[in-house]
Amino acid sequence: MGKTAFLFPGQGAQYVGMGKDLVETFPEAKALYDRADGVLGFSLSQVCFEGPEDRLTATDISQPAILVTSLAVLAALRTTEAGKALTPEAAAGLSLGEYTALVAAGAIEFDDAVRLTYLRGRYMQEACAAQVGGMVSLIGVDEAGAEKICGAARRAGTIWPANYNCPGQVVVSGVKAACDRACEVAESLGAQRAIPLAVAGGFHSPLMASAREKLASELRGLEFHELQFPVVANVTGDYYSVAAEAADLLARQVDGAVRWQQGVQRLIADGFDRFFEIGPGRVLTGLLKRIDRKIGRAAVVIGTVADVEAFGKGEDE
Repeated sequence: MGKTAFLFPGQGAQYVGMGKDLVETFPEAKALYDRADGVLGFSLSQVCFEGPEDRLTATDISQPAILVTSLAVLAALRTTEAGKALTPEAAAGLSLGEYTALVAAGAIEFDDAVRLTYLRGRYMQEACAAQVGGMVSLIGVDEAGAEKICGAARRAGTIWPANYNCPGQVVVSGVKAACDRACEVAESLGAQRAIPLAVAGGFHSPLMASAREKLASELRGLEFHELQFPVVANVTGDYYSVAAEAADLLARQVDGAVRWQQGVQRLIADGFDRFFEIGPGRVLTGLLKRIDRKIGRAAVVIGTVADVEAFGKGEDE
């Protein structure tokens, strides 16, 4: 039998109403939302459950909202016998989801993660306001192809590969003029399509340098605990060697590329063949299918009460 890994979603997975069924069913989930509300000093839970959507999608709200919802799902899962017996041997999280993975692994305290993800979102939003940027999903390109397109678009301004999501999909990020130029030249340089993304700015690019500096200051003052199981870092696509690396790796992640495909491929190469996407949405399972179709088709998504109950009854196949 292979090994089990947990995957935690990143920004974009949020939706109005997420977590509401969890708090109505599981006191353990409600306790986490209540605790997060106390840490932040406002009702994050109300925004999750009732919106409005434009408030929930704001970077400083969506990041702690997804973190808390994902951990609430995990808490609910742990109330079932099957969930208690489900022991991850590693975890990974997409961008923001790396914080969730580190909380699940015991390296970061819940309260610290809620505060940090709120600040991370705020700092990133401030960087977006300082310089208009965007992101473009390039379909049908590899790493070299994305670099080539960025090179051609860079005459219009800063642009870099930002997310290596799966084979044939690389997201690039930079100033708006360069993103527009990338869309214009992409097909002539080998891409099948170039899709502008509805995001607030140029995330995971040098445009986020100011956010990185501010967040690094917060991270340096944080105490990290020993990892209870391995966690994959986005910026390296490899495991943390020690939890103390988190201050550096999480800071670098803000303006550095997310090597999601490489991280998942590392897990698969190490014998992981049982993946659980825990939290809102199912984006990561879709990417997993593109990375390894057989393993991806067997992945289990747990994000709602119905999912928790189905897994508890052994209906996850």
